[in-house]
Amino acid sequence: MSAERPLRADAARNRSKILDAADRQIVAHGPEVRMESIAEEAGVAVGTLYRHFPTKDALVAAVVESHVERIMSEVEATADRMEAGADALEEFRHFFLSTVELAASDKAAKAAARALGAQLDIERPIERGIAAMERIIKAGKQSGHLRADLSVDDFYLLFATVPVEQPPKARERWMELVLNGIAAVSVTRASETG
Repeated sequence: MSAERPLRADAARNRSKILDAADRQIVAHGPEVRMESIAEEAGVAVGTLYRHFPTKDALVAAVVESHVERIMSEVEATADRMEAGADALEEFRHFFLSTVELAASDKAAKAAARALGAQLDIERPIERGIAAMERIIKAGKQSGHLRADLSVDDFYLLFATVPVEQPPKARERWMELVLNGIAAVSVTRASETG
């Protein structure tokens, strides 16, 4: 079987515009959103949309997979910066805050995927993310910024408790509590003594 050919530049742009529009439309209208509305917002013909995504299930699955890919790429970039010596807590704060914002729209996309019964192909990105989280934890422990008993399972626990329904101020407070929980020394105590 031959490898998939890369998309032409115009086709790749159209696919990206469709995914962005679908993301916004799904967040706003849920799985009931019409394909024609997505095509219109993307600025492409309905036929173009269907050439890229023959069914709404395929489109919604691609939106969720795109979210997962963005998160995993950010995890890897965070791990790279931490291994290069960046401050572990600041990197973790940046990564987690950007992930929390993405999680709000991701929640809607995943709900739509479940409602439509879309099949997701996220195993490989998740494996990459786990490997990057292990690198983040190792670099953070070696720098002395992260607690010695922190594990990838703890990351999953934290992600499961993200207050995506809360306003930004509440999410910032949640982040402060999380940082104090994962830090080798409490962030508040360190700033008071420093």
